[in-house]
Formats: sequence, C-alpha cells, structure tokens
Amino acid sequence: MAVGVLALQGSFNEHISALGRLGVKGVEIRKPEQLENVSSLIIPGGESTTMAKLAEYHNMFPALREFVKMGKPVWGTCAGLIFLADKAVGQKTGGQELVGGLDCTVNRNYFGSQIQSFEAELSVPKLVSQEGGQETYRGVFIRAPAVLEVGPGVEVLAEYHVPSANVLYSSSAVQIQEVGNMENAVPEKKVIVAVKQGNILGTAFHPELTADTRWHSYFLKMANETGEASSSSLVPAIGVNAAIGERPRIDLPVFQ
Repeated sequence: MAVGVLALQGSFNEHISALGRLGVKGVEIRKPEQLENVSSLIIPGGESTTMAKLAEYHNMFPALREFVKMGKPVWGTCAGLIFLADKAVGQKTGGQELVGGLDCTVNRNYFGSQIQSFEAELSVPKLVSQEGGQETYRGVFIRAPAVLEVGPGVEVLAEYHVPSANVLYSSSAVQIQEVGNMENAVPEKKVIVAVKQGNILGTAFHPELTADTRWHSYFLKMANETGEASSSSLVPAIGVNAAIGERPRIDLPVFQ
C-alpha cells in the first residue's frame, strides 16, 4: 500500500516528492475514508491551528485517532508533531484539537515567530546507525515547536542545544515567557526536537525541505516493521511505474 500524506494544508507536496525520490508513492489524504487505502501516514508541517480547523471541518479527527490507535505508523513534522502530542502549550486563544497518541508535551512556537526560524546541525546517532551518512542532520526549523516533556515510553532521537540568549520559554514551568523580556528568559542547555514512541515518529523540524531523505527512509522502515506493509507492498512512485492516465508530479526544489 502507498504512504498517505495529510493534504489539508502545509508541506504535503514536499513530503510526497521526498517519498518519490525513494521510489515510493505518496497519496494525498483529505477525507476520512481515504485512510483505509494507506498503511502509514505523514502529517506535514504547516500552520497547526489552520490544519486543525480544516481537519475538524472535514471530520478527520475521529479517523486520525483511530488510525493511530490501530498502531499504524504515523510521522508528524513540525505542525504534525503538535497534532500527535497528547498535550500542547503556547496555543492561540481557544486552543486547538489534537490527535494525540504521543506521550509528550510540546510548546507550539517554542523558538519564536517566523523571523526567528533557523537551520542547525543536529546529532542523530540512532538515524546514523540505521541509515548511515554523515554524523549530523541539518534541521530546518520554521516557527518550530519543541518537546518539553516526554513519558517513559518515548525515545528521544534528537536534541538541539539552545544558546541561552535565544531561549524564549521555560520547559520546567511549561509557561510562555514574554518574547521581548529576554532578561527573564530561562536558560536551557538543550531541548528535544525528535522523538519516537512505538509506531509514532515526531520531528520539530522539516526533513521534507532538504535533499537528505534519511528521515523518510527511517519512517518507511518503521512501516515495514509493523507487518502492515512490506517493502514489496509499497506502491512505486510515479516515474518508477506510472499508472496509466495519472498526471506526473513535478518534483519540488529543496535546500541542499
């Protein structure tokens, strides 16, 4: 079966392109019944509040929660990580609905606003041990969340060492600090930016915006290990074995 990519808003096209570079077909998911045709799911980065409103409008939340509950592999990047968290802080007034399933607390905009987006080299020993390649992974953080706390069953896959002058929030008190009041900012040595619990993967950064497909390969191996899918059952991407009458997808530019 193909890999589903929630396509309500955000960087779903970029995820589908990354899967295509690995020879696997990604399927856009916009309706609950479409989840029946995929064995794994990626929830992309985007604007989490907008995605939540669209998911509620299309009645996606019950089907998404059932998908997670069934133990099927799910990966959330940035906004997708927020979706999968059991608890989120720093939300807009009124909050937003969550899918849940990942035993952690995230801060929605831990690193600040859009202009405080950044890239950083991350130490990713588990990824390197499985996928090879260079010892670090360049994470693209765009108005990114961070994981403040994790439960005992959650494996930490990557952390980011935050310069004390850049820290905006307190993870110990789980309270938002005023961005302009940097004198009162709580210094942190590091913050969690990638986690795994069972068949759920979460990254605060955007692997789909880079040319490095190791996180996508890692997720595909997770899907294979569940028994729900095997490498032979993954549908080839367009351009590998194109379906008759199916419109080719133009690949998208990525950061090198």
